Amino acid sequence: MTTTMTSTTTMTSTTTMTSTTAATTVTSPSPSAPAAVPGRAGELLARLGSRAVTGDLYAEAGAQVYHDVAGRSTHEVRELTGLVRTLPGDVLDLAAGSGRLTMPLLALGRRVTALDLSPYMLRLLEDRLAAAPAALRERCTVVEADMSDFALHRTFPVIVLGTTSVSLLDERGRTGLYRAVRRHLAPGGRFLLSTVGMDTDSGEPAEAELVVEAEGGRAYRMYEHWAVGDSARTVTVFPARIPDDDSPVQVTTTSVGVLPAALLEAELGAAGFTVRARHPLPAVGSRHHDVLLETEVTP
Repeated sequence: MTTTMTSTTTMTSTTTMTSTTAATTVTSPSPSAPAAVPGRAGELLARLGSRAVTGDLYAEAGAQVYHDVAGRSTHEVRELTGLVRTLPGDVLDLAAGSGRLTMPLLALGRRVTALDLSPYMLRLLEDRLAAAPAALRERCTVVEADMSDFALHRTFPVIVLGTTSVSLLDERGRTGLYRAVRRHLAPGGRFLLSTVGMDTDSGEPAEAELVVEAEGGRAYRMYEHWAVGDSARTVTVFPARIPDDDSPVQVTTTSVGVLPAALLEAELGAAGFTVRARHPLPAVGSRHHDVLLETEVTP
């Protein structure tokens, strides 16, 4: 995660702001909870002992936490919507979550299909749509489906996968993703996706800590642990203020893969895509170097 995270999910109808469930089998590509939480986060978790109520960041317990920590981030939004402005037509937003990209894409005046695997994240998106103007709300179709295996029975001129969400999938899941995107990308269409590179020479410690203030007075302390050479990062989120009593403390954690741009480009090439352009994204911390890839199906 780069102060950004996500979830994921197919459909049988196309109604306005309507949740639909796919006919395909959901294979749950979301990352797994780490067997042990490393670093200072692990030490804090140990001190909490039985007070800690742990859950995965991408499961029901983590949906609101994820939305508060990452769902409101503007990272990559300007760059991605700027690219979409140059491309006509409807947009398929994969791993849409609570609408971090969906809402800005709708604000462009586009019709957007928001697809995600998590019903809990989609519930948050539907709440946001319900509070939005009708003209915006009516241009959104919400779909609960697996981004690595979905069938919408139509094509899109633009498909986006932001928030470095491709790293939530393992190699098999990414192979399914590329196959599904090719089926749904209109001739001449663009597939826009971001990924995160980790700097092995930054000299930074293995663990980074960030305090995030959210709406409603909620605040979180987030730890990201990544040692050079590891294939995944461990993200753990605590309340920023832990009561000095015996009350339960909700802790969410997950393990997210590290997918360098060079590896992603090689996979895309093998899957029949050509990278038209690479757009560096603003740095998030000293170790993250995100890039937005603009791709198309190889002629």
